[in-house]
Amino acid sequence: MTDGPLPTSVLARGAALLHACGDAGTALTLAELAGRTGLPKPTAHRLLAELVRLGLVERTPDRGYRIGIGLFVLGQSAPSVRELRDAALPYLGDLHEATHENVHLAVPDGTDTLFLEKVTGRRATPIVSRSGGRLPAHCTATGKVFLALDPRPRHRAPTRLPRLTPRTLVLPGQLARDLALTRARGYGVNLEEAEIGVSAVAAPVYAHGPGSRPVAAISVTGGTRRLDLDRMGARLRAVARELTRTLST
Repeated sequence: MTDGPLPTSVLARGAALLHACGDAGTALTLAELAGRTGLPKPTAHRLLAELVRLGLVERTPDRGYRIGIGLFVLGQSAPSVRELRDAALPYLGDLHEATHENVHLAVPDGTDTLFLEKVTGRRATPIVSRSGGRLPAHCTATGKVFLALDPRPRHRAPTRLPRLTPRTLVLPGQLARDLALTRARGYGVNLEEAEIGVSAVAAPVYAHGPGSRPVAAISVTGGTRRLDLDRMGARLRAVARELTRTLST
């Protein structure tokens, strides 16, 4: 690569490789990254070499590629992310202490929900989510909050909804009814729609108080038999209101 502004196509290809590395959650080979991004292997190899040089991607001993510490540091330095995360962490910690389950802070990312933070422990139900990971919005409690309360087209669910489990809502009518219920009760629920045996409850967080679009959502995720959904929904709404007040001051 040369000095000066990079062509948009190069930036887009580099971003595609970074997204592929981040979404995988594990190291990928050059062939796998080329396949996921649709890039020719020589192009992917050249761009990956530059991303490695910048510290945004790192090589693994088995000749794979994964997200590098430089990208993590860069992401954490974004003021909006840092401020939201710092404000939310005490509330997330309190929720984990009270429930001993997985607690998430998530933000909308197109038709996905992106987990900015996850607080968990040895007593929590094992689940697939991780900090920096994402899942389709329509099958997560946090994602349903975003879909229900933010009507902007870019946050609406896609026409074709991927099925992650037999309980995933994949018919638009089913999802529309679920989102209407989310709006009515003020919190979203995921009933084994992302993982069998795992359910979640989430409530919206606002930067300027209710009536604006939610900037985030907080959730508790655990074993379906261990969660009292209604009680947890009321608790999360109260905590989300407190966090909203913190962000609004």
